[in-house]
Amino acid sequence: MEGRMSDRQKRETVTEAVGAPRAPGARRRWRGFGGALVVAALALVALAALRRPEPVVYETAPVERRALEETIMATGRLRPSEFVDVGAQVSGQLARLHVAVGDRVAAGDLLAEIDAEVERAEVEALRSERAGLEAELAEQRADLDFAESELRRNESLLRSAALSQTSVETSRREVARTTARVARTRARIDQATATLAAREAALRRATIRAPVSGTVVAIEAREGQTLNANYDTPLLLTIADLDRMTVWTEVSEADVPRLREGMPVWFTTLGAPGVRHRSTLRQILPVPPRKAGEADTGGMALDAEVVVYLALFDVANRERALRGGMTAQVFFVEAEAPDALAIPVAALAEDGTVRVETPGGRIETRAVETGLRTRFFVAVADGLAEGERVVTGVATPTGPALIRVEP
Repeated sequence: MEGRMSDRQKRETVTEAVGAPRAPGARRRWRGFGGALVVAALALVALAALRRPEPVVYETAPVERRALEETIMATGRLRPSEFVDVGAQVSGQLARLHVAVGDRVAAGDLLAEIDAEVERAEVEALRSERAGLEAELAEQRADLDFAESELRRNESLLRSAALSQTSVETSRREVARTTARVARTRARIDQATATLAAREAALRRATIRAPVSGTVVAIEAREGQTLNANYDTPLLLTIADLDRMTVWTEVSEADVPRLREGMPVWFTTLGAPGVRHRSTLRQILPVPPRKAGEADTGGMALDAEVVVYLALFDVANRERALRGGMTAQVFFVEAEAPDALAIPVAALAEDGTVRVETPGGRIETRAVETGLRTRFFVAVADGLAEGERVVTGVATPTGPALIRVEP
């Protein structure tokens, strides 16, 4: 009958009611659905993790005391403060050089000798000539004395009418002639003496001595070289005082108005960048230096190149650590604060605020009052305490002085 169930149908219905095992196809369908649920849950967890912001990593620096300087930077060249070019004043062959580059000499020391046989012979000849003239003068003086004695005797005889007037006149003429010869000989002696003095001076100049004390820094002539001093003074060598150096500094025309004579200045050299040499500005030359081959324009620049002026200052060099020609990195000190509370310039915002790390590890913004500012640091007059830390920027996790701030 259609309304009745068979015994088999009844058994299947009872089996499903008591939870008998399903067929293999049904089990596979349930497992696929459960795996999809697990994958979806893991995706949601990963998405939540990705959307969570990472902690911000900041770089900080301490608020500490520093010596600050506001400086004008320039480049200079070292030169000896005093130097003398020694030349030859007589012509001849350079017979001997008694010094070498680097030798220290005192004023009056023998430097070189020029072969002066001609000058020496001339001096001997002039001395002999003068000696002959002096002997001639002595003879003429004796003649003059005799003539004057004869004149006095004849004048006495004339008064006693024992001699004629003509004889007296003859005696007077003889005295006059002898007096003239004496005067001429004296003039010749004076001329010979002057010529002899000039030749002796030339002979002395053949022996060249140091005009000042210092160090021989250059030699321009060689032994055996022929020197001609008739048209120009041949340069032999240069002596410089290396105990004191002058720094010739090129300063841009934009910075020159900020300079003033007497202001502090210090410099370093390429070979010793950690050693500071201190001085004061001595002089600012009124016109730019003229370039080689450039016409004199009275200091007016006629091209578009940068115009520079020379600023000079001196520095002691007793230990000879500085040498002529060295390059100097120069800093003219315009203002200074020797013991200022300072922070890095990077920590200061344009509105005059800084971000400060609190003891609890949080960041707060604070307004500060600043003072002297240099390229890297700025003085803080109010708003910060020594030892606090200020944020200077975002850093990498491996950078120094890092703090992590959770959002």
